[in-house]
Amino acid sequence: MALIVRSLSKLSLFLLILLFSSGWTSKSVQATKTWCAAKPSSDDSTLLANINWACSQVDCRVIQKGCNCFYPNTLINHASVVMNLYYQTRGRNPWNCVFKDSSLVVMTDPSYGNCIYPYL
Repeated sequence: MALIVRSLSKLSLFLLILLFSSGWTSKSVQATKTWCAAKPSSDDSTLLANINWACSQVDCRVIQKGCNCFYPNTLINHASVVMNLYYQTRGRNPWNCVFKDSSLVVMTDPSYGNCIYPYL
């Protein structure tokens, strides 16, 4: 039994050394760019609640009339923009994109026209 434990310990150490010597770290996993967006199936009342909550946490001027992300003037668009602002400013952790089961972490940049979704 002791031989098995020593063998597993040596194997674990070997794998750890191999991973770090190859340049793989947790930063490598986080290197993929991600954004937070509203689920297309979300209902309007949930989207509005998400907008109100997120805007109490981050600066939402970008979705105001005359700003780059006002159009299209829809709840799903405005919710996606501000939910992503919150997600980005809080560190892009999966738990920062949990909005009443109405959000998704996406790997495709949702920016369009002059509305640039930040990646911080």
